[in-house]
Amino acid sequence: MARQIVMDNSGDSRFEFDPADGAAISEAMERFQVLTALGYTAAEWTGPGTSRKLTEFDPTAAEVLFIPRLVGG
Repeated sequence: MARQIVMDNSGDSRFEFDPADGAAISEAMERFQVLTALGYTAAEWTGPGTSRKLTEFDPTAAEVLFIPRLVGG
């Protein structure tokens, strides 16, 4: 199972999907595109204390964290 974790002001939301399921991949890709268009940064967890920024949907990424844009004031 792959996982997308979306951070927000109430904590996080988690969405798991089967990378072998075409419909689930389409839904995950749409979520990726919507969130990154809203300004979220997508980062794939690659190991303890390491990650890589994603600018395109990667269906092979096991865990992707979506971090909202910081707003200063």
